Amino acid sequence: MENLNKPIIVPWDFTEKSQFAFEHAVNLSNILKKDIILLHIVENAADIESSFEKLKLKTQELKKNFMVNSHPIVKTGHIFETIKEVSQEYKAEMIVMGTHGIKGIQKFTGSRALKVIANSKIPFVVIQDRPKSSKFDKIVFPIDFRTENKEKVNYINYLSGNFNAKFLLFKRRVNDKGFKKKIASNLLYVETFLKNNNVEYEIHSAPGEASFEKETVKFSVEQSADMILVLTTRDINYLDYILAAKEQYIIANPEKIPVMCINPKPAKLASGFRALGG
Repeated sequence: MENLNKPIIVPWDFTEKSQFAFEHAVNLSNILKKDIILLHIVENAADIESSFEKLKLKTQELKKNFMVNSHPIVKTGHIFETIKEVSQEYKAEMIVMGTHGIKGIQKFTGSRALKVIANSKIPFVVIQDRPKSSKFDKIVFPIDFRTENKEKVNYINYLSGNFNAKFLLFKRRVNDKGFKKKIASNLLYVETFLKNNNVEYEIHSAPGEASFEKETVKFSVEQSADMILVLTTRDINYLDYILAAKEQYIIANPEKIPVMCINPKPAKLASGFRALGG
């Protein structure tokens, strides 16, 4: 395959959800000027040839229908590791993945999407439905009292620069004075960043009547937001899967709002503030 310049990867399993993910990737590709890789993963090497031919035909069909450069890749392996390996191999810009939300036993062991995301240093856009808009104009940025690295804040520049997005800062409501102080400090840090970079924004406060994650999703619906930006749980482990990391609710939200997920560096390398996660 020819050299690709930081492509967008879409994990493809021939389902409606992967079609939705591709349609989102097309919108991103048109703005970012990136090619798209359709990545299909099989368990057995014997299935590679037949799967590739099937995927190649699908890629040709999508190229014709959507007028975008896309490339088929079939790999053996496990979804949790192979997406990570391919994204590193091609230095992917981002990964756009469809998810069916939280179903059945996944409520107890953590969503497949969360497990895949936790293995990647590359941003994920997780979607559940086809695009409602051709770009992301309004992005919800939840702010909590936890510490987090500056990667999430730096993505403000990326999203604002490429999509001219407006950010809706959604501040968690708490009663504890110590937590209030931390939230105020985090908000000041973000607001200063936004002002210094001439990014349009608004500040809103959560009512504090339900979990912050549920209030974040509800607020996003009320504001007709196009995306929610979250940081996944740092150093996620088996216990996080059992208890279901908090951001899992947002990633697989029942309103099917697209979510961009940034996976943080290990705690010893991180600094700044953290809006979501354990």
